[in-house]
Amino acid sequence: MPVTRKDLMIVNMGPHHPSMHGVLRLVVTLDGEDVIDCEPILGYLHRGMEKIAENRTIIQYLPYVTRWDYLATMFTEAITVNGPERLGNIQVPKRASYIRVIMLELSRIASHLLWLGPFMADIGAQTPFFYIFRERELVYDLFEAATERVEGVGIIGRDEVINWGLSGPMLRASGIQWDLRKIDHYECYDEFDWEVQWQKEGDSLARYLVRIGEMAESIKIIQQALEGIPGGPYENLEIRYFDRKRVMDYGQQTVRVARYIGQSFMITLSHANRLPVTIQYPYEKLITSERFRGRIHFEFDKCIACEVCVRVCPMDLPVVDWELETNIRKETFA
Repeated sequence: MPVTRKDLMIVNMGPHHPSMHGVLRLVVTLDGEDVIDCEPILGYLHRGMEKIAENRTIIQYLPYVTRWDYLATMFTEAITVNGPERLGNIQVPKRASYIRVIMLELSRIASHLLWLGPFMADIGAQTPFFYIFRERELVYDLFEAATERVEGVGIIGRDEVINWGLSGPMLRASGIQWDLRKIDHYECYDEFDWEVQWQKEGDSLARYLVRIGEMAESIKIIQQALEGIPGGPYENLEIRYFDRKRVMDYGQQTVRVARYIGQSFMITLSHANRLPVTIQYPYEKLITSERFRGRIHFEFDKCIACEVCVRVCPMDLPVVDWELETNIRKETFA
């Protein structure tokens, strides 16, 4: 004979957003199919913003505050900068204040529109909801026009890109016509008709134009390669053994292949008159990267430089550059 249980069932709903206005959690008590109690639990929009602010500057913190009220983001940014301005008695230029007022009121309109649309949908007028979003997008277009400027932003001068060791489009956007395909003459790039893309302004727009231009040049090269690709084999099956005692110099840094051990081999790193350090490659290859975590393994001076370090450190310190490719770290000592 079946036994009927009369215990109450507690069901957790949420926290979730799609079915209601805002993130909400409901703890529902059921007696069969009857809801006898419902406890709403609020506060799920709190994401520790105050704690994050403890170790951020005002400029670093601004991207966080726009998440407080994602319907009216300009207001949260305004109160974040108004506080320090009042504390420091900072006088904002009148033009800037006017611009702020314009952006704040546009943000107010965008926020109220997103209230109006769901409000009308809740009372049965579904169609205006879509018109509301259309008008709100027009406000967002104005926001984008005001904030997404790239001309004159992030300028890096010619001397700076050289001193900082920048390369690629970053280098060529600051007035330096340097492309290894032209300089190093590797592969068969000399057989194709193409131009080095470069700009002299050094701003974000210049870097954008360089990259766009390089994509167009890449298409030209590909078309020429497809039209002129020769026949014949594509593999060189010649077998060669490399000299185990070959010494490679990178400035004052010496790398020597010492001996083979099974599928690995020993590499000796030495610098000037310091004691050499030998590691087993590839099993110990990541040891050379421990310096990035503050552990010193080699007896030579190191300097991983930012702009400030470059200006204050002695010029005879080696600069360590590395890249990660197919799980192998390649390091260059200059």
